Amino acid sequence: MAPPPEQTGDAGRIAVAFTRVLRGVGLAVPLDTVLTFTDALGAVGVTERDPVYWAGRAALVHRPEDIALFDKTFAVFWERRRNEQLAAVEDEPLKITIAVDDGDEGSDEPDQAPPSDEPTITLRFSATEVLRHKDFADYDDAELREAHRLMAELRMAGAPRDCRRLVPSRKRRGHPDLRRTVRASLAVGGEPMRRVHLEHGQRPRRLVLLLDISGSMEPYARSLLRFVHAAIVGRQRVEAFALGTRLTRITRELSSRDPDIALRKAAGSVHDWSGGTRLGDGLRAFNDQWGVRGMARGAIVVVLSDGWDRGDPAVLAEQMARLHRVAHQIVWVNPLKVTPGYAPLARGMAAALPYVDDFVEGHSLLAMEELARVISTVRP
Repeated sequence: MAPPPEQTGDAGRIAVAFTRVLRGVGLAVPLDTVLTFTDALGAVGVTERDPVYWAGRAALVHRPEDIALFDKTFAVFWERRRNEQLAAVEDEPLKITIAVDDGDEGSDEPDQAPPSDEPTITLRFSATEVLRHKDFADYDDAELREAHRLMAELRMAGAPRDCRRLVPSRKRRGHPDLRRTVRASLAVGGEPMRRVHLEHGQRPRRLVLLLDISGSMEPYARSLLRFVHAAIVGRQRVEAFALGTRLTRITRELSSRDPDIALRKAAGSVHDWSGGTRLGDGLRAFNDQWGVRGMARGAIVVVLSDGWDRGDPAVLAEQMARLHRVAHQIVWVNPLKVTPGYAPLARGMAAALPYVDDFVEGHSLLAMEELARVISTVRP
């Protein structure tokens, strides 16, 4: 690895510059990890590639899905090779530029930087890609609108289930279809040369979404509500509820294809927005009125909550057990799961986790894409 230019200064200045580039391409780099990386560089130095790489990998990367992006950024920032141009200007500082692909590739007059003789490395990244990794809690209003547009493109097919309706079978097995078999035989003198069979048809499983709208979920509730709306308008057999101090059914309010109208109606129908949370009582109301009576039977139930509950955890565990007995799959989406060192120690989360089939993150667009994949995966 080529040594960094003299102008970059000590290990602390190098660490700060590198972490700024990482933040520019969308990686979350908290201040404490920058300090850890600075101390590591002071210990291992900055002249050998492997110690620098593993110091950064250990201090700055907290999720497996971030490794590929870190590797690309590391290669651009640290592993520059001395070509003939750099050899000629070895004592000059290296200029690193970040180019943003904003999707407007058809511009007739693209902005161009003035020519320069300085050696330059250009690191390109997509604004959409950065937004996919960014935490919902850090969005501004413009980013939130763009995220809403991207969530509308998510497709949640849902795992199919057999239904009672019989349909013609393409395979020669199943129930004999005597009517069609006899009708086909009339064309060949009454001989049943081609036998037709019937099989059970398939339909998508019902999807039930239970969104926690308590105060602790306020930074994420708006984005997750938009995800719920995208699920309702994007497929059939979807039901949505808001969980707070009480249970509110919001399926009808979110059925409008206009997201602004749908979200406004949903917000108007929920009177305990950003209040307390009683997950156990809310799930008991759902089970008693809708779930156990049929809505949750054989369904995919998704709970979007951080697990903080003011109620009795024994009640939540009991109601999760009831729900688990009738549902096909229970998915719990927790925005706090991405936090380094997170453990489900909240009383509500700890009580519910034994009855959860899939425990996934819920803090970003990338997490919503993973959730859509989990929902669409066929389970036995």
